[in-house]
Parts: sequence; C-alpha cells; structure tokens
Amino acid sequence: LLDLVGVGPQVASDLLIAAGSNPDRLKSEASFAALCGVSPVDASSGRQEHHRLNRGGDRQANAALYRIVIVRLRYHQPTIDYMERKLAEPRATRKGVIRCLKRYVAREIIGILRTPKQPTKKAA
Repeated sequence: LLDLVGVGPQVASDLLIAAGSNPDRLKSEASFAALCGVSPVDASSGRQEHHRLNRGGDRQANAALYRIVIVRLRYHQPTIDYMERKLAEPRATRKGVIRCLKRYVAREIIGILRTPKQPTKKAA
C-alpha cells in the first residue's frame, strides 16, 4: 500500500484495520466501499432517481481515503487532470468529484489487498 501516491503509514494502517485480517471476506469492491462509507445510497422516489452520500461505514477509513485524494489532487497529475475535466462539466462540484475519487481509490486499494503475496525465498 505504501507504494501508492498519497498513502503513508498512518493511512495504510487505517485502511488495513478497516479491511480486517481477511480482506477476501469482502465479496466485491462495492462491499469494501460500503464498509468505508464511500458508496452511494439510493434515495429514489417514484420516477426520480437520486443517490445520496453514505453517512455510515468506518469513519477512520473514510477519512483515510479523503487524505489520499487530497494529496493526489496536489501531487498526482492524472488526478489533477480528472478534477479539471470533471469541474468543466455542468453542475459538477468539487465535493462530488472528491466523492468519485474516493470510490476510485477504494477500488484500487481493495485490488491491492486481495492480490496474493508472492512468498519470499528463504536463504538456506
């Protein structure tokens, strides 16, 4: 995790604690996003389809994802370009773009946590 842009020791530990000792128990990246509180919650009524912000989940993990996004918005050029491109769209807000980026980062992190570690060879 520490190889990712914006992930330091404190952020990595918060995310590892949220994922638990067995990240394979999470059925999908959407379940990890819900665990971190970055998944949209359906708030539709009738024919109007709306999603609102998920206020549940692990707040420390949500704050860790926020810190990653804020660091990336300052130092990671693809993230900066994405923010500029999205803000050029009508009705786009900085808060909404950060929400999308947190979901993207959550997807990236659960992918890393689920990849099997290569065993290191011990010297004889």
